[in-house]
Amino acid sequence: MANYRRARVPGGTFFFTVVTWQRRSVFASDHAVAHLRAAFGKVRATRPFAVEAMVVLPDHLHCIWRLPPGDGDYSSRWREIKKAASRAIAPQADARGERQVWQRRFWEHVIRDADDWRRHVEYIHYNPVKHGYATRPADWPWSSFSRFVARRWYVRDWGATEPDAVRGMEFE
Repeated sequence: MANYRRARVPGGTFFFTVVTWQRRSVFASDHAVAHLRAAFGKVRATRPFAVEAMVVLPDHLHCIWRLPPGDGDYSSRWREIKKAASRAIAPQADARGERQVWQRRFWEHVIRDADDWRRHVEYIHYNPVKHGYATRPADWPWSSFSRFVARRWYVRDWGATEPDAVRGMEFE
């Protein structure tokens, strides 16, 4: 097994990509996304963190988290979110005790500054358009995009064409 070292930045802000098992369309329904939201809520109740931006697509999700000061442990939070969502979505485990909802790992990136944060937020919100699920970010229901529009950080029709800031970014 590879000896992968994760970035540990207590109180840091991180971009994540989390993928479903064999890219299955696990989150193609309101019902499944509701289970994922409940899993996030359950974990946040005991291990707080802020979700600054997020999009859930049928076979993967992207999000940006801000951890509390002095806390750099996002891995155990992801473990608990994945476990809770898996139990709700696939109550029957296989012979190994696995539910085959998620790939075992996830990808993280430490957000370095305001420009890096903005580029990753735009990548998150443009992702449903990139994958052909929507013609513009506002049309995708499982995204934080509408929160950003409400705050007037975006206009409603933003993202109908690929934003310059995300051109060439690839975190799948």
